[in-house]
Amino acid sequence: MSAPTEPSRTSEAPGRGPDPRAERSRAAALAAARDLLIEQGWAAVTHVAVAARSGVGRTTLYRHWPDASGLVRDVIAERISTAHTPPTGVLREDLVRELDGLRRLLHDPVSDRGLRAVIERAGVDPVFAQLKEALYREGSRVFRTVLDAAAARGDLAADLDADLAVDQLAGPLMYRRLLAGREITAEYIERVVDDFLAAHAPD
Repeated sequence: MSAPTEPSRTSEAPGRGPDPRAERSRAAALAAARDLLIEQGWAAVTHVAVAARSGVGRTTLYRHWPDASGLVRDVIAERISTAHTPPTGVLREDLVRELDGLRRLLHDPVSDRGLRAVIERAGVDPVFAQLKEALYREGSRVFRTVLDAAAARGDLAADLDADLAVDQLAGPLMYRRLLAGREITAEYIERVVDDFLAAHAPD
């Protein structure tokens, strides 16, 4: 496998929006990839299988996703993007909402299977290792925005370590769901957030 590249998005003519046919093809391909991921696992997400299920030509698939791992990436990234919520500037509320988005992500069959596949392969496949890093950056992006803004406002300690803070917030949910296989409740999320805020209150 070659390293995953960003998918080629539909071209736009000056003054015009995306080509509806290209958008439909992309949506159909990702829907097929999602179904294959759930039904058979990451190894089933190939250009041949996605083309057969979606009706999108293999040439088109290779143009948008030169490597099949890019299909897996975009399936998960699509889920991650819907899990994020715009920050409000109210620290506790923002952290609870973002963790609730992570909870939904971890309970979603598509992202659950995809994340497990990426984690499994990352240790032996450099393509999936790069994919894991890219997904981590996107998954933690809003957390970092919220934390940096809170530290600047004085709502959190000015010397807050953002990497450690993300671990302390998201780590318990990842462990509870992916390793322990247990449900994540709203009460659990609030406890994680309240414990974090108590530990990092400004002096």
